[in-house]
Amino acid sequence: MPTGAAPIRQLDPHAIDELTATAQKILADYGSSAARPELLRTVAASAVRFGETIRHHCRPVDTDDGLYVLRGLSVDDGGIGPTPADWATAGDCAAEWDVLLLLLATAMGHPIAWEGQQEGRFVHNIVPAPGHEQEQTGASSTVLLSPHTEDAFHPGRAHLLLLACMRNHDAVATTAASIRKVRLDADDMALLSRPVLPILPDDAYAEAQGFADEPPKVPALWQTGDGPTLRYDPAYTPLDEAPADHRAAYDRLTAELERVSVAVALEPGDVLVVDNDLVVHGRVPFRPRYDGTDRWLKRASVRVPGRRSRPLAEADEHGYGQAALVAHL
Repeated sequence: MPTGAAPIRQLDPHAIDELTATAQKILADYGSSAARPELLRTVAASAVRFGETIRHHCRPVDTDDGLYVLRGLSVDDGGIGPTPADWATAGDCAAEWDVLLLLLATAMGHPIAWEGQQEGRFVHNIVPAPGHEQEQTGASSTVLLSPHTEDAFHPGRAHLLLLACMRNHDAVATTAASIRKVRLDADDMALLSRPVLPILPDDAYAEAQGFADEPPKVPALWQTGDGPTLRYDPAYTPLDEAPADHRAAYDRLTAELERVSVAVALEPGDVLVVDNDLVVHGRVPFRPRYDGTDRWLKRASVRVPGRRSRPLAEADEHGYGQAALVAHL
């Protein structure tokens, strides 16, 4: 697996100063990074005033890599405090970065939050948590986090995913693979474009896992005018329920995604921006210490207004009862 093969967008000093000064002022005015309506309105008004350089760096993903790393922001390793023990106790840890991510997300679209995940927060803390080491969620550690589309079970999932690195002393890599780089024949594309299997809610959505209605069957792939896109989460897809030819095609898709996968070891201050319709992401295993020095990311999810990259049939899905909270609407 290639390492670090991700396009870089380097922020210049003026853009860095503009972003950090804006985040610091908002945080000082509100005293917390908790995304109250008035804070979100201030974030939206501030993002509108950003200069051309920041807007240019926040433009859509424009290569078949389906991602880029926004670089240049800095993290004070001592100032942010220890890595939280879990998301629930993170509170306002590294609060300036919560606001920074909201500003960047707003420059790209509308930040979203989920009522059923991390108490409806717009910025999530991704840290290893005791007792969750083997799960297929962001709180895991010692197991490979399988490549997946973020919130693949839901029709209202993000178009873009932002992962900001607070701490990564062990250079733990995020994995990523773009559907635009795989090689599949026309028969496999046709098979995987049919709605044969559901994608079930992951373990981060306990309430959704108990939803009573029939899970909708969804395609894994579909074509757009710009090329193929995907919706993929094998850890939560009941593949044994599919016909043999569909399973074989899905296996070939998995093998292709593995072939083109890259491993990106984020550095503190890096913001990885992933197009959630093009790229599946995961994480290599690592051994947590639970001593305040473990890997720590912050995550924001973004919907892009007016984007038409998904099958119209998704509008009829129930989303397992989960509702997204959309900023700036």
